Amino acid sequence: MVAPEAAPARVLTGSGGLWRIDATPDLGGFDDAGPGLPPLMRLLLARRGVTTADAARRFLGSPRDLTDPRLMPNLEVAVERLGRACRAGETVAVYGDYDVDGVTATAVLTEGLRALGAVPMPYLPDRFTEGYGPNVRAIRRLADQGATLLVTADTGTSAVDEVAEANGLGMDVVVIDHHTIPERLPEALAIVNPKLNGNAYGSEPAAVGVAYKVIHDLHDRLGQSYDPAPHRALVALGTVCDLAPLLGECRDLLRIGLDALRTTRRPGLLALCAVAGIEPRLVDAESIGWVIGPRLNAAGRMAHARIALDLLLAPTIEEARTIAAEIEQLNDDRRAATTHAVELARALAGDTPPSLIVVDSSEMSSGIIGLVAARLAEEFHRPAIAIGIEGGEGRGSCRSIPEFDVTALLQRNADLFLRYGGHRAAAGFSVAPERIPEMRARLVEDTARHLDPTALVAALEVDAELPLAEVDRRMVQWLGLLGPFGNGNPAPIFLARRVRVTDSRTVGADGAHLQMSLRAGNVTWRAIAFRQAAAAVAPGEDADVVYTFRSDQFGGEARLQIEVLDLRPASDDGFETAR
Repeated sequence: MVAPEAAPARVLTGSGGLWRIDATPDLGGFDDAGPGLPPLMRLLLARRGVTTADAARRFLGSPRDLTDPRLMPNLEVAVERLGRACRAGETVAVYGDYDVDGVTATAVLTEGLRALGAVPMPYLPDRFTEGYGPNVRAIRRLADQGATLLVTADTGTSAVDEVAEANGLGMDVVVIDHHTIPERLPEALAIVNPKLNGNAYGSEPAAVGVAYKVIHDLHDRLGQSYDPAPHRALVALGTVCDLAPLLGECRDLLRIGLDALRTTRRPGLLALCAVAGIEPRLVDAESIGWVIGPRLNAAGRMAHARIALDLLLAPTIEEARTIAAEIEQLNDDRRAATTHAVELARALAGDTPPSLIVVDSSEMSSGIIGLVAARLAEEFHRPAIAIGIEGGEGRGSCRSIPEFDVTALLQRNADLFLRYGGHRAAAGFSVAPERIPEMRARLVEDTARHLDPTALVAALEVDAELPLAEVDRRMVQWLGLLGPFGNGNPAPIFLARRVRVTDSRTVGADGAHLQMSLRAGNVTWRAIAFRQAAAAVAPGEDADVVYTFRSDQFGGEARLQIEVLDLRPASDDGFETAR
């Protein structure tokens, strides 16, 4: 690998926006790394905040021991109360959220508590009739059914009134969550949330990761043997699907979780992989995010999340296959509904939306507004809010860009909402429909004051120039050590100039994507370019491409291919120095 030359930040103009290569970071911390660490790897590590040889060894090596559970806020109090519940055989209500993180966290807690003698009563709210988070009516129903302890999973940090209701009904409450800390906390017996105490825990695992830590420690405290692998597989699902930042312990949780997932014997996961057409042994973070996660989420988006929980808890492969087939049909329905809603939202957003996009319609189901907001944020490169109006209430879902904390936006305008919660990249709320015009005006104005306008200019952040002719098997192996990739640890992005396009055709139901063959030297690469049909370069011509590597499953095997993020006809244009 050729050592990158030191250079200031530079930009080129592609078909879809700017291509930016940031200034070369200081690589002096690798001086004692020896010749075994290639120069390109040093650059890529430094761009990810790994700036010394020792840190590189830890980052690239096998997953380390996880963070001491005693550092997790309030874990000891929670485990002590759960231990009493297990010894006494108490009925424990496990109140989860309806997304993948909430469902997997609920599954981990349900299985873990049952194995230790408690009687868990899992409960997931109906997205359409109950909305996000605990609600008083459900809590009363759980108390009537004998629950003496309420444990929340991926929710509860903002549930002040609901926790007070549970306390008044004689239930202790343990909150297991990872969402942003509000100004006022509920009076729970224990709030186990890594974001308490100023994030002193040092990592931000998803709620299922927190639940796993609780159950693991609970087994240790009760002196019971514990096989963590089945739950580690679920941790991998929730970590990827909830966009937990893949830094520190969180990245290691995903790495060990992927190993467990690839050898899983859980009937529900085997059945789900079968209907999705993927091999469990080949599952990676990308297939979780694009194949497994959307199917699990489809249950809560189109019907009820309990279907997804039943799949994960299914005791036999026969039962799991029946549920997986139902989920596959729900996912097909979800695709069709999303396509219609995104087209509607694009029309409502217009060609030149402000710094914050806010769209609302009674034609958008609250089950898919998160998908709509995510698509708008991606296409327009700005925070986006999609609001579905059902049953006299507006339910909004927010998705953001890295430069903007969308939950902080809601906190600054908390008086607008009936309820709200979330984290930096994604949030949700409920609002009275008559307040939507006021809400739109205030949030747009607030965003304009707090978001640097330069962040709204779409720019692909390129790690380095890397001609495809220089890519060999050994380089690909080195690059793989940087993974798994996702939020906080993005896949490396490269620029290759004057690549010959030997074949190019549009694919996809609407012809929006490009399937290409790219030749560099004596090697021809398979390539896919999503939503890049308008930027096509004719076969036989040369192109400049910004790309990353991705795995594609075909015939039961994984194949490496190029994902082209942007391209343009080859040009001799030089870089401009970025301001």
